[in-house]
Amino acid sequence: MRTTILLCCLALSATAFAGDVPTSYGAGIEDGDTVTPAELMADPEAYVDQVVRISGKVTDVCPMAGCWILVAGDDGPEIRVKVKDGEIVFPMELKDHGVVAQGIFRKYTLTREQALASAAHMAEERGLPFDPETAEVSTTQYQIEGTGAVVR
Repeated sequence: MRTTILLCCLALSATAFAGDVPTSYGAGIEDGDTVTPAELMADPEAYVDQVVRISGKVTDVCPMAGCWILVAGDDGPEIRVKVKDGEIVFPMELKDHGVVAQGIFRKYTLTREQALASAAHMAEERGLPFDPETAEVSTTQYQIEGTGAVVR
C-alpha cells in the first residue's frame, strides 16, 4: 500500500514539473533577435519575406488540425503562425503558454471577397459567429509561415 501511495505521489510530482520543461515543435528555433507581435506589426514591411522570431503567449490554437497558433504580447496585436497541415501539429493545451516561434514573415494582398472568405474560415475554425455584411476585414494580411516553436 505504501508503495502505491509513493508511486502516485511521484507521478503527481512529475506531472506538476512537466509544464516547466520547454517543448519544441518542428525545427525549433535558432539563436537571434526576437521581437514581440506589437514590434513586428509596428513596421511590418521591414520584416516581409525575412525569417523572424517572435515571443509572446499562445492565445488560440487551430481546433481543426493544430495547423496554426495565434501569438500575442502584453502590448497589442496577435499574429498568426501557420504551419503546413500535418507537418507540425500544435495541441490545444498550448493556449495561454509562453512561446517563441520562428518562420518567414509573409504579406498577402487579397481582394475583399478573398479577405471575407479568409475571415469566415477563421471564424468557423474558432467556432465564432461571422456576418459578412458587418465584418471589417483588411485586404492586406500578414502571418508567419512557421518552421518551429518552443513552448513553455
